[in-house]
Amino acid sequence: MAGKKFSLPEGTHTVVMGLGDLNGVMRGKRIPSTHWDTICEGGNALSIALFAVDMTCDVWDTPYVNFDNGYPDFHMFPATQPVPIPWEPGVAFCLGRAEGMDHQPVPIDPRNALVRQVERAKSMGYDVSVGAELEFYLVDPVTKQPKDQGIDVYGLARAAELEHVLGPIRQQINEMGIPIEQSNPEYAPGQAEVNIRYGEALEAADRVVMFRSLVKQLAHAHGYLATFMAKPFFEQSGNGFHVHHSLWKDGKNAFSDGGKLNAVGLNYLAGMQSRMVENAICGSTTPNSYRRRAPYTFCPTNTCWGVDNRTVGLRVIEGSDSAVRVEKRDGSADCNPYLLIAADLAAGLDGIEQGMQPTAMTEGNAYEDADATPLPTDMQQAIDLARGSDFLKDVIGADLHEIVCQQSEREIEFLSQQVTPLEVERYLGNL
Repeated sequence: MAGKKFSLPEGTHTVVMGLGDLNGVMRGKRIPSTHWDTICEGGNALSIALFAVDMTCDVWDTPYVNFDNGYPDFHMFPATQPVPIPWEPGVAFCLGRAEGMDHQPVPIDPRNALVRQVERAKSMGYDVSVGAELEFYLVDPVTKQPKDQGIDVYGLARAAELEHVLGPIRQQINEMGIPIEQSNPEYAPGQAEVNIRYGEALEAADRVVMFRSLVKQLAHAHGYLATFMAKPFFEQSGNGFHVHHSLWKDGKNAFSDGGKLNAVGLNYLAGMQSRMVENAICGSTTPNSYRRRAPYTFCPTNTCWGVDNRTVGLRVIEGSDSAVRVEKRDGSADCNPYLLIAADLAAGLDGIEQGMQPTAMTEGNAYEDADATPLPTDMQQAIDLARGSDFLKDVIGADLHEIVCQQSEREIEFLSQQVTPLEVERYLGNL
């Protein structure tokens, strides 16, 4: 592949370029504008270990990248037009793309899993549209606790209190080309939700990676630590990642029949439903993620589906033709968006190709449905299901599949070797 030259905004002295790692965390480099043309032409070298490090940047030997092969390089090229960072004069920001030293896609780059499924959808005549809703906490960087108190979900008074930080998040990130639809306080102190306008699937996942990085930067600039961690406070609401799916053909919503979910939409939903259990590791990648999965938390515990029902895993939204879509509600805000969307898209397309039908629609409280297929409630169960899934291995590739499973296994081992403060408080003086 040849590098494409991107011009820089006037007055730029530094370009921030990065891409999503194994966990969808944006990593990259800051490049002086004097070196930009060289980067566009030949790329920027980084270790391929970027796609095989955990969230703490720890590395381990994997079949694809390890000490025996020396953790070789790949090249990062700009993928989007650099745009000014409003809070850093003279600094521009862009997404990068990965290219191997052989000028081919990097097999363990999670983004490629989604690229393949988007191309598959196009071969079937569909364009994939995805909308993202992300929840996160704004906490004190020293105490790691929210600065406010009490639950004030949708509260306009709380929204005004947080406007000094949520306002710039909406406005300045929107200025950078990531279309923000709205923000609101969520169901816990310090928790907020921001909705990103729907777009083409790959673009939507790219926006999630960039958005999370930019939110963290902006939060820091305003005296907060932003965290997308799935369940930072056990007694409070978890951080979800709700993904809205629709397919489009010839400019029309392929899921809609007069504003109602049609047969194609039901097939797609059935496909997603059939793989929710074995795909769980893509949306819940750490042991902490499974602390979200409890009844009456608005996080689904099974694979039920229903119309405008927030107790189910797959929520159908109807209305105008353009609004009809399927919302998948089980993902955590800290997961890799490429893997989550790729696995669900692959399952949905299978559903269309195979004419799948979902289970009977849930009309009441899905938490009370004794016949529903449960979702994994712990990390080991999710790993076992993922390791046994030829479907998932095929979708994300055998090498990346192994790395994803290994990372989750390492997280279980790490946590099992810790003595928690609660254990010390409860046992040390009493036993």
